[in-house]
This record gives sequence, structure tokens and C-alpha cells, in this order.
Amino acid sequence: MAELGIELPPVAPPVANFVRAREVGNLLFLAGHGPMHADGTRDRGKVGTDMSVDEAKASARLTGLNLLATTRAHLGSLDRVKGIVKVLGMVNSGPGFDRQPEVVDGFSDLMVEVFGESGRHARSAVGMAELPFGIPVEIEMVVEVEGDRVNP
Repeated sequence: MAELGIELPPVAPPVANFVRAREVGNLLFLAGHGPMHADGTRDRGKVGTDMSVDEAKASARLTGLNLLATTRAHLGSLDRVKGIVKVLGMVNSGPGFDRQPEVVDGFSDLMVEVFGESGRHARSAVGMAELPFGIPVEIEMVVEVEGDRVNP
């Protein structure tokens, strides 16, 4: 990550009654994350009306950084990530907006940047009428892991 010039934000606590990550066998299931900045502020807006595709793509990348931060915190190290398996990208879409896959590419491009070919994943990118706190993107993912947890 350092070689790529990527710094992960702090992990935010859940906003309701759930856990950010749950490891089952060799899979790590991550709850939906949004674009939260290190200072605790969130990107907000509907894509196609309040923000552009490029702005939303940047929000999807930030969401990916938050997911990676939670993954590292849970596993103790990103070195345990064998690959990204499945992703659900939800885009807060204005009327008629249909470019959700392009928005979620902001996340997917980051995973390939960080993990190479093992960062490629199965994916759904869907439009939503609303997302919590007015965020433009929410993403959840399933990660294949290997080895023992560094910080049990």
C-alpha cells in the first residue's frame, strides 16, 4: 500500500446494531460501507442530479479505502487477503440515471490496483432511490482469506 501511495482512513464504528466484518471459514463478509473521510465527514448526494459520475467514482474509491481499512483491522494485515470474491455496489441514483457500473468502477479499479488479478471480482452495481445519510455509494464485499489472524 505504501508503494502505491495509498493511506487507509481510520475504521469508523458501525452506525447501528451490526458488526463491520464477520469471518466464516475462509471468507470475510464485510457490511456495507460508504464514503467516509478521515475527519468523519461523508460524501453526500444523488448521482446524476447532485453529483457527476466522476465525483461518484471518487466516492466509490473512498468507500473501497474504508472497506480495506476494516479488512486490515479485522484480519490484522491485508497480506491475508487471497482475493476479492463478490461485491454489491449500490448507487444513490437520480431519476433516469443508469451508469451505476461506471460509478462502482471507482471501487473495482482500486481493488485491482491493490491486489492485482486477485482483486478482480464478481459484482453487481445497482441503483437505489435513497441510501443512509444521503451518501452517493454504499458497497459491501466478500473476501477470500488465508492463514491465521495476526491480531486474534
